[in-house]
Amino acid sequence: MKIRFRMKAAAAFSAALLTALMPVAGLAQTKVNLPKNKYEVKFDVEKGQEVARQVERQFPMVNDNFVENYVERVGARLVAVIPANFRQPAFDYSFKVVNASDINAFALPGGPMFVNRGMIQAARNEGEMAGVMAHEISHVALRHATAQATKQSNIWNQLGTVGLILGGAVAGGQAGAQLGALAATAWQTKYSRDYETQADILGAQIMAAAGYDPADLANMFQTIARQGGGRGPEFLSSHPDPGNRFEKINREASMLNVSSNPIKNTREFERAQARLAEMPPARTMAQIQQESQSGQGTGTSPTAVGTYSRNVPYPGPGYRTYNGGDISFSVPSNWREFSGEGSLVFAPNGAFGDQGITHGTMFGIYRPNSRVLLTETRNYVNGLLQSNRYLSQRNNFVRRTVGSRPAYSTVLAGRSPITNRTEVVYVYTIQLRNGNLLTLAAVAPEDELFQYDRAFSTMLNSMRIYS
Repeated sequence: MKIRFRMKAAAAFSAALLTALMPVAGLAQTKVNLPKNKYEVKFDVEKGQEVARQVERQFPMVNDNFVENYVERVGARLVAVIPANFRQPAFDYSFKVVNASDINAFALPGGPMFVNRGMIQAARNEGEMAGVMAHEISHVALRHATAQATKQSNIWNQLGTVGLILGGAVAGGQAGAQLGALAATAWQTKYSRDYETQADILGAQIMAAAGYDPADLANMFQTIARQGGGRGPEFLSSHPDPGNRFEKINREASMLNVSSNPIKNTREFERAQARLAEMPPARTMAQIQQESQSGQGTGTSPTAVGTYSRNVPYPGPGYRTYNGGDISFSVPSNWREFSGEGSLVFAPNGAFGDQGITHGTMFGIYRPNSRVLLTETRNYVNGLLQSNRYLSQRNNFVRRTVGSRPAYSTVLAGRSPITNRTEVVYVYTIQLRNGNLLTLAAVAPEDELFQYDRAFSTMLNSMRIYS
């Protein structure tokens, strides 16, 4: 069984904007106009939230409270100064960090935003990171996704799949194409240069109002150019060439009231970069794409080192204590431990390999969109069923308490493509104090359950959760 945890992510949208950006007499900045849009604001919110759930199921997320909270604070600072004529009370801006090495960020209609770890690590100061975020916030505030759909007369050309949305990330070019291919057969989204320019202009204005120097956004595009993102000839790319964007943003900055002491390096930014540097290297979007398309690990899967066997040893009589800081529990002493991006696995020899595990347990973190435990449990289990199509749900959700925390459980079953035997999966979702769900999948062939039930029960009954 192979279960992907904590994948949930996103993008900026394009469109052909007919209204030009025109300097307004008497004002010291360029006027930005909302493009024509036939969709109600609530449509942006509904579709954005719908796709955000898909993104977080398909992408590895950075699981670090300090980094997440820091990026949220920078995002909130920018959102607070969105010009009044572009504010939508129904929009709910949120900011998550994707564990990918590409220099990128992407946003969804209605407010969900995803920032790549690689972008934070490549930025030379907080201003550069904030600049990319301000650009993506501008796409959301200007409702570019549904504005493009208005011109196409088909919203699903833009919002039908995660892949189409991811195709328009800030880097454009090949990086955008790789993102788009992650969940779609082709990269179909074509961004207009006018929309990208509009997001650059409004992004610069938001930066200045928030205390940053818009020149840092311009500098970030030079970094993108140096690393090859979207650097092809401008007429071949749906994004403006980074070099041209550098000139336009700096020209806009010269017309703005920029602080004489703008926010540059901060202790929080330096600490966030240091924490990211201590983590295992992040994969590229191309590597994540390859893993998603193949349905198998790319060599980075923690269990890929194993070889499956027909003779898997039963749980031993002895137990050891796993202590992960925020959680502890007892685990059979003859089970090996594997940790990777988004999962913690315990399995005996012969039960793990490049397609996941056939016997054992898998832990993960699921980031819900609400604190309604039953609703988010359903969303999580639906994601498991989509990723493991041989499984089906055997019973309704049962309310439980695990580690003194509210929880739900259910049972999935189906014929394993690895063992060709009926596999049973006990699924538990446990609500943490921060609203996230700790997930547990306990796996064993049905004809061996009597040998594994005691081990699974011991793990649950011994669990202590401190977060």
